[in-house]
Amino acid sequence: MKKTICKVEYNTETAEVIAKYTCGEFGDAAGYEETLCKTEDGKFFIYVNGGAESPYPAEDIKRIAKNKVEEWIAARGL
Repeated sequence: MKKTICKVEYNTETAEVIAKYTCGEFGDAAGYEETLCKTEDGKFFIYVNGGAESPYPAEDIKRIAKNKVEEWIAARGL
């Protein structure tokens, strides 16, 4: 998936996967996945996707500040 946010393109196909968090199981309407990624130029983003009843009922890309990455990882127990 590609998405441009504030004139910066984020692309899941070219980014490095740093960590992945899964809540629920495949097919769970409330389940979701969050994938922390890093672009070639060092910008971080989270690719999200989930079931219809999850916080992410459609795939999306959300940027995350570099100083929030460790907090995101710790909050998910990764």
